[in-house]
Order: sequence, then structure tokens, then C-alpha cells
Amino acid sequence: MKRILLTVAYDGTEFHGFALQEGVRTVEGELSRALQELTGEEIELTGASRTDTGVHAYGNLASFDTASTVPPERFALALDPLLPEDLRVISSEEVSMEFHPRKTGWPKTYEYRILNTERPDPLLRRTSLHYRGALDVKAMHEAAQALTGTHDFTSFCSVHSLSPTRERTIHEISVERDGPLIRIRVTGSGFLYHMVRIIAGTLLDVGTGRLQPSDMYAILEARDRARAGRTAEPQGLILLGYDRT
Repeated sequence: MKRILLTVAYDGTEFHGFALQEGVRTVEGELSRALQELTGEEIELTGASRTDTGVHAYGNLASFDTASTVPPERFALALDPLLPEDLRVISSEEVSMEFHPRKTGWPKTYEYRILNTERPDPLLRRTSLHYRGALDVKAMHEAAQALTGTHDFTSFCSVHSLSPTRERTIHEISVERDGPLIRIRVTGSGFLYHMVRIIAGTLLDVGTGRLQPSDMYAILEARDRARAGRTAEPQGLILLGYDRT
């Protein structure tokens, strides 16, 4: 028996999130089905990040145990013909039997993309939020710096979160313009339910002038979801991956 770690990329548009759910299409469901077909075994998959409906990933992680004779590094290639076009295993490797993808302590990075143009772009509609009005990117970046460090992020957490603690650590956050795209990039040790999308929605309010950069400190300290901005739409959010160094 060996434990295999997969690095997984997917277009989340037509998935009901990562985690297995009865009667709907999920990333875990498609991966488990393909692995069972490949190995002939009942596969129990453990994902690192349970991304929501419509959220994308370049580098999510998932592990499983198998007695298969397929070489660990060949699983990625062997799974290609068994997976749908909107889901791919980028790499596969053997890890220790003690490895757990949600207990690595590896920081992970999310990026929220805003297409800031007058007209929508049909080629970017699945992977960005379109916003046609003027946005002050410098103010958005300034406001975001209030969130670095370890804080109680209740203001930036869905009221439906089941997490026993709202304390999380953001190592780095930036807001930059890249041509027509505004990229909000957040690296942290862990995130609460809808946390990055609420941060993005609040920074949009800063960009429009509805909020000032200094308001972010008061919103954070209030520990009140009603003080922050809206939960930005899921299609703009991408899990870029984990820092394993």
C-alpha cells in the first residue's frame, strides 16, 4: 500500500465545488470515479482545499491510498483519458503514509481576478468578474495591507461558517493591475468560508470610493460580517497553489 499525492487543476464553472456531494457533479467525485476505473479499487480521496461551486484551481491537492502497480509519477498521465476536459491532474507523487493534505502547514495562495473594462470579454467570463466602472487600484492595495498578520477575520467570514475559530494569518496580500485585469492575490496559512471572496468584495468598495483604505482597520476590528462588503462572485476566484518550500 502506498499514498499518492495529486496536484489538480480544474475549471470550476460546471462543478458544485470540490467535495463529494450526492447527486451533483464535483471534482472529488470525478477524480474518485477515474481512479477507481484505473486501479479497480474503492478510492477514498482526501482533498486539501474544498473549493466552492464555480471556484477554479491551478494547484489544489488531493491524496489517496492504493495498492496499484501504476508508478506514482505515472498516475497523472494515466488519468488523462479518464477525466473530463475541465479537470486535469498536473502531477502525481508518492508521499509518506503519515501525510495529510490538510495538515501540511503549507501556505496557499488565492487570486481574485476582476476584468476592469467597459465591455465584457467572452473569453474571460468564466475566470474573472467583470466590472466596468473606474477602480482605484492603489487605494485597494493600501486597504488590503490592513489584513496582513494574524487576526480574527469574523468580518470577512460567511455567517454559515462552521469553523470553531475565526483567527487566521495572512502572510501577504497585493492588488495590482495587469492590463485589463486587476489581480487580488492573497497568501495565508488558512482561510475561512468565503473569506477571500468577501475580501475581494470589500476591496471593490474601496476601489469605487465607497470605502476609504483606513476603513479596513475598523471593519476588521468590528468582527461583524455586516460591516464588510459583499461576497464577490465565485468565477473570479482561483486557487493558485501551495508553497512547499
